[in-house]
Amino acid sequence: MFSECQLIKIPQFSGPMGSVYTILVDEEETTAFKNFIMNNNNSFKGEIKDIIGRLKTMGFKTGMREDFFKLYEGNLGDGVCALYDEEDSNLRLYCIRYGSQIVILGGGGHKPKSIRAFQEDKNLEKQNFILRDLSKLITEKMQDKEIWFSEDGLDFEGDLTIENINYE
Repeated sequence: MFSECQLIKIPQFSGPMGSVYTILVDEEETTAFKNFIMNNNNSFKGEIKDIIGRLKTMGFKTGMREDFFKLYEGNLGDGVCALYDEEDSNLRLYCIRYGSQIVILGGGGHKPKSIRAFQEDKNLEKQNFILRDLSKLITEKMQDKEIWFSEDGLDFEGDLTIENINYE
């Protein structure tokens, strides 16, 4: 199923070192990141707290440093990666990283200990593939000059509605 989504900046995580965005798909009432929090907060409250702290640190102190992410979770060059607290953590939050100044948070979830790759879990696979598709569509909009980086490189500007994202 194809949908459209909006890139939404999250002000409480965005500061002088970087900006954090998430996506709002179609007419849903909550963003992908908020759904991630709601779906995992009861079971993994400590990890959620750590992820939120890490996002604030990135926006206000360090930028989107590579060592905060598990890189290369998507296709070559698409920037899809996973944000997690520790290597053996339970949660994976998929993102698209644009250098050290912008990250788009997608969805994610609990990675059962029994699986080694996200493809073995239907939800993680879906969340990862949504961001792969989103990255491709954003790249096309940037090439068409419909979306661009702000002068300071901290924000997206232009038409932040992405159409025809493969959401199912």
